[in-house]
Amino acid sequence: MKNLFAFFLFLISYVTVTFAQNGMLKESIKVKSAILGKDIKYSIYLPADYEKTNRSYPVLYLLHGYTDDETGWTQYGEAHLIADRTINNGDAPSMIIVMPDAGVTWYQNSYDNKTRYEDFFITEFIPHIDATYRTRAKREFRAVAGLSMGGLGTFLLATKHPDLFTAAAPLSAAVWTDEEFSANGQDQAGWDNAFGDLYGKGLRGKDRLTAHYYKNAPIKIVEAGNPDELKKVRYYIDCGDDDFLIKGNMALHAMMIDKKIPHEFRVRDGGHTWSYWRTALPEVLKFVGLSFHR
Repeated sequence: MKNLFAFFLFLISYVTVTFAQNGMLKESIKVKSAILGKDIKYSIYLPADYEKTNRSYPVLYLLHGYTDDETGWTQYGEAHLIADRTINNGDAPSMIIVMPDAGVTWYQNSYDNKTRYEDFFITEFIPHIDATYRTRAKREFRAVAGLSMGGLGTFLLATKHPDLFTAAAPLSAAVWTDEEFSANGQDQAGWDNAFGDLYGKGLRGKDRLTAHYYKNAPIKIVEAGNPDELKKVRYYIDCGDDDFLIKGNMALHAMMIDKKIPHEFRVRDGGHTWSYWRTALPEVLKFVGLSFHR
C-alpha cells in the first residue's frame, strides 16, 4: 500500500511538471521611433504555447516606475515567473505582456512637445507590436497596467484613449491632490529634476497647477471627463496603506464614486515596494484576463 501511495505521489508530481510550461522572455528589443528621434527598448513575454500554435493573443502593456526601465518588471517584479504560474494555474488566459522603456517621461507629452512619449506609444508602439507579433489587435483584447509612474501612465493612456483599451490596472499610481502637488516636499531643484521637463522648470506653489498639468492629472480628468467615455474601460486600482501616494489614490477613488465611474479599489497592507507589487500582479493578470474573456 505504501508503494502504491508513493507511486501516485510521483505520478501527480510528474503530471504537474509536465504540464506546467514556461513562457519565453525577450528583453531589451529595440524599435525605432520617428517621433522621439531614437530607438526605444522594450521587453516582451510570449506565453508558452505561442510558438506551438497559430493563435493570436491578447496583450497587456505593463509599465515601469520612475528611473526604472524595460527590465524592471522582470528583474525585480518577476513578471514572467508570475505570469507562468498564473496562466498555468488557469487563473488567467495566455497573453502577451509588453514592457516598454519610458525613461522619466511619465508616459506623457511634455508641455513644450519636445518629448512626445504618449504620441509614440499610441501611434508608433502599439502598431509596431500588433504588426510584429500575433496579437488580437482590437480594443477588447488590449489592457494596460503599471506601478508608480507607470500607474499614472496606465490611467492616462486608458482615460485619454478609451477606444484602445478594455482594462486598466494602476498600482500605487503617482496621483496627487492639487494641494500635494503644489506643496511638493522636494526642494526646487528636486522638483525641477523630476517634473521640470514635463511641466516647466522654476514653477512654485500653485503656479505648478498649469493647464498641461490638469490635462494629465487623473483626478481632474475624471472630474471634467465624459463619463460615457471613461466607462468604456474596466479599472482596477490598488495602493498600499503605507504608501506615500495613498492620499491621491483615495481622492481619485472618491472622485470616481462621485462621477459614477465603475471600478475596483484595493487598499492592502504595504508600501511603495516591489514586494507589494509582486503580490498585486497575479490579481492584475486575473482582472485583465476576465476583461479578455468573451
